[in-house]
Amino acid sequence: MAVDLDPRLLEILACPSDDHAALTPGAPGDPGADALTCTECGRVYPVEDGVPVLLLDAAEHPDAR
Repeated sequence: MAVDLDPRLLEILACPSDDHAALTPGAPGDPGADALTCTECGRVYPVEDGVPVLLLDAAEHPDAR
């Protein structure tokens, strides 16, 4: 299932890492994933029950893929 967030909310959400970049729906290689991907560092944050989990510890780092 793809992430279905209010576009206004998606505009203000940002990666919690030091670069604070914007997030895009989906994951690399899986645009329909329940996740948000940082446009700068590539971390993938899960979306659980429609709620983005924007914790660095919960993110999958792109080097781990």
